[in-house]
Amino acid sequence: MVSFAIEVPAEANPLTNQNLYHVLCAAASKDPQQVQTGAKQLQNWEKESGFYSSLQSLYIDLSLPLEIRYLAIIQLKNAVDKYWRRAVVNIVSKDEKELIRSRSLESVLNEPDARLALQSSIFLSKIIRAEHPREWPEAVPSIVSTLHSTWEEAPTSPRVTRLLMVLLYVIKELSKARLRGSQQVLQAAAPDITHVLFAVYAGNAENWLTFLEFGGDDEGGALESMDRSLLALRILRRLVIAGYEHPNREPAICEIWTSLSAQSRRMLGFISGGVQTLELQAGPRSLVERHLLQIAKLHLNMAKDHAAAFVLLPDSLNLARSYWDFARRFSQTYGIQPSSPAQIGTDGDLQDEDEISFSEKLSLKGLLILRACSKMVFNPAQSFRYPQDEDKKEKDTAKSMMKQELLTVGFAREVMEGLVARFFVFTPRDLKQWEEEPDEWEKTQEGAGDDWEFSIRTCAEKLFLDLVINFRDDLVPPLINVILSAGQRCTNDVFFKDSMYAAIGLAAPVLEKSFDFASFLENTLAQEVLTQSPEYNILRRRTAIILGQWLPVKEGLNRPLVYGVFQHLLDKQDPLNDEVVRVTAGRQLYNVIDPFEFAAEHFAPFVPKILGRLLALIEEVQLPETKLALLRTLSLIIVKMEGLIGPSADDILRLLEPLWKQAGEEYLLKQSILGILTALTISMQTGSQKYHPLIIPLIRSSIEPDSESRMYLLEDALDLWAAVLEQTAAPASAEIVSLVQYLVPMFEVASDTLKKALEITEAYVYLLPSEILSSAPHFLTPFASVLSSLNREANGLVTDLIELLIRSADIVGGISAVQQLTSALLSTTFISKLLESLHDACEAHQTTGPNQKYPSIDGIVETDYLSVLARLAIASPSLLIAALDAVRPGSSIEWLLNEWFAHMDNITDPIKKKLNCLALTSFLETGQTWILGRLQLLMAMWTDVIADLFEDYENENGGIVKCDCLIYTAETLAPSETDSPAANRSRHVTLADPVHSIDTRDFVRDKLGVAVQLCGGMEPFREKWVVNVDADVLKSFGDLGIF
Repeated sequence: MVSFAIEVPAEANPLTNQNLYHVLCAAASKDPQQVQTGAKQLQNWEKESGFYSSLQSLYIDLSLPLEIRYLAIIQLKNAVDKYWRRAVVNIVSKDEKELIRSRSLESVLNEPDARLALQSSIFLSKIIRAEHPREWPEAVPSIVSTLHSTWEEAPTSPRVTRLLMVLLYVIKELSKARLRGSQQVLQAAAPDITHVLFAVYAGNAENWLTFLEFGGDDEGGALESMDRSLLALRILRRLVIAGYEHPNREPAICEIWTSLSAQSRRMLGFISGGVQTLELQAGPRSLVERHLLQIAKLHLNMAKDHAAAFVLLPDSLNLARSYWDFARRFSQTYGIQPSSPAQIGTDGDLQDEDEISFSEKLSLKGLLILRACSKMVFNPAQSFRYPQDEDKKEKDTAKSMMKQELLTVGFAREVMEGLVARFFVFTPRDLKQWEEEPDEWEKTQEGAGDDWEFSIRTCAEKLFLDLVINFRDDLVPPLINVILSAGQRCTNDVFFKDSMYAAIGLAAPVLEKSFDFASFLENTLAQEVLTQSPEYNILRRRTAIILGQWLPVKEGLNRPLVYGVFQHLLDKQDPLNDEVVRVTAGRQLYNVIDPFEFAAEHFAPFVPKILGRLLALIEEVQLPETKLALLRTLSLIIVKMEGLIGPSADDILRLLEPLWKQAGEEYLLKQSILGILTALTISMQTGSQKYHPLIIPLIRSSIEPDSESRMYLLEDALDLWAAVLEQTAAPASAEIVSLVQYLVPMFEVASDTLKKALEITEAYVYLLPSEILSSAPHFLTPFASVLSSLNREANGLVTDLIELLIRSADIVGGISAVQQLTSALLSTTFISKLLESLHDACEAHQTTGPNQKYPSIDGIVETDYLSVLARLAIASPSLLIAALDAVRPGSSIEWLLNEWFAHMDNITDPIKKKLNCLALTSFLETGQTWILGRLQLLMAMWTDVIADLFEDYENENGGIVKCDCLIYTAETLAPSETDSPAANRSRHVTLADPVHSIDTRDFVRDKLGVAVQLCGGMEPFREKWVVNVDADVLKSFGDLGIF
């Protein structure tokens, strides 16, 4: 055989079946170089016409080696997602698709190898999902008709098994559809498929059921029938759920439901009755169990996805009760029994309990069904679809039946007591995993996400909580009686105690007013955690969990006692505080200190020991998820303790530095570390500056454009960066300044992190105004390019930053600095973009009627744009006029003033309104006719703004005077002891802001005085300009007493 070792361009190595075969041989070889070369050549051919049909030709050639054919079908299967759908580039041609489709079904039926048949079935199902029914309407009907004819002609033929396999994966694919139209495709085909499938299932099932009952000579045939019926049942389970909107209204489904229920009872008899025919050895017994579990899955899926239909299907409520009866019987042997006490590290080794038994699996399904029934009654799923009258009636009927016939008070009490007494108890498997895999076992006990659906104890806890909450009045008194009597009766049974305590913790939201938990805490829990007995680590773990469940819901508890308990549980020196106990305590401590009632001064005495032991535990555990949980607790302690965390900060940093290096590509862990550093920086305020040598490199490595971790850590790194700047006192260190260069790349795209990047830039303007202003063009260029693509909020942040730059320039260097900044705004086309948008708005506002145009910016964005121009105008009107002339040479300012005055009534923010009022007023100092001719508009604006801003204040003499409410003084903005350095810098700039330092009436009076002087005095001013003002406008302005 020729080896294919050299990669050549596609045109030099044309696509033929022979060449493709050699490439597949290379890709399947054991030589890494050959594999790489073959893979690259296959990738080159992916875009060539005929590639996939050639792959199929090689796959269906049974004379070729198995590994070559296997690689060919894998390539085909992966191609469907990449190049089959219409929206993709290099889509497979229509003719090639037709050729592939025409050979797909037969290739599965003729395939002798089960593994290749499986992959080929998946490949065919993906094609059908993509093309049925539009491009390939006969696909599903063809499979169903072939199955029907084959079943009738040769029911034991291997082709039946292959067809069932194909149909299984087709239904799997079609049932994934979420769009209504796609769902209807499966629903339309469901009746025909169901009819054929149930015939296949019933025939095969009856064959092997009869064999097990009465015996026979064809044991091999019975086993084959079991395989076929199991396949058919797996398809039916999915089809009944996904293929019918209202299964209870279909007579065929009701018949199937009844038949499966009857057969499940027969099968269960085989499992428990000791059939003599085959003596139910491992193979047959496993198949019977798998049938029963598939039927149980059907019942569960129906209860979850079609709750009303489940209740209305024949005998379903008795079915649910029978599941509970089975689970109750199983519970007699579940867990550690009082008559045979166990210990961690011994009982788990007595027998192999790693595998979950069939009885436990079926019991778990039963508990899940009961929980689905409870959810249907007390917490039904909401639907976006408008329900029809018949649907409403069915739901009401089902809910009524469920309450009256199943979820009665008596049944709820029976289930509750059974769960607490039997299913909350530890099993030998738990004890073995506790010792051998403490991290893993402890994590699974959290029941996070959907993990509870796979553990009978955590599922029992969820069901117990559902019942106690929904039957609160009826179940709380007997639950308390059970707990109290158990405490008196079973003082030495640790495992039974643990189950009782689990009930106390789970029911905390319900029991908090009925149960004296304060006494229970002081007299029982606090004493038991000190008990030195080989089994009491189980109760220590439970104590931590109970406290984590009760403290968020119960006020007035002895919190120092609780903190002392956790301090003890985290002590590694006590041999009973094994890793599970300490990790559980570390997790639950979060819930203990999180409530609003937490007081830092009460926790402070315990911080040194608790924090030291928690840090040691974080180093000790290996599982990343466990480290994350403990780091979450550490972060909350830092936040809650605020400045009191200072003495422990060095210890925390000593842990985090090596932990960051150990984390490697565990980015969730690194995110948590960055979050802790953020909390620590905020809590320690300026004291955090001594940790900058550690913090700054972490920020840099997380935000560098070429960093691999940037994608995962950028958001958390920006939060830390902002916190560092908030608490950094001037002058800034060289390390802080060095980070500025990484801001600009974040401005170039309107990303999710733009908001935080702008906030950081604003912090730098306050901290390093001169340096930032000198680099203004560097920052402004990306702003100009993305301005039009930003949303309203981001636009506002950008313009606010530009306003801050203008204000800072005025403070730092006066008019000359503002002039330099204006030049930068012009050179980067930022002002040009603003003026273009404003001019577009002005032209749009001139149009009306059918030909009305709409501006490219909305009112809020227009306010932001005008506010930037207002800052320039207040600094120097001539600067703004020159900028306008530079952008639009020879253009008059008239259009801008028209738009500006027209927009004033749309400005609702008092600060923005005053800012724009001051800007328009400042134009009076030019003495130009284009502003004096708008004296009436100015007076109307002044009257409106001053009326809004001026409020009555009591002066030193007790009199009432009107003052500008936006004027701030050093007294009104007095700093507090807790203010950060950034807050103090912001206060300094705010006090210098014209909006907050200039009295509007005085400003208007001064600018009017300048205009009068430029006109030659009051008389010429009145005769030329005031005479044109409306008498009512003039009177209202005159009442202000300004002029």
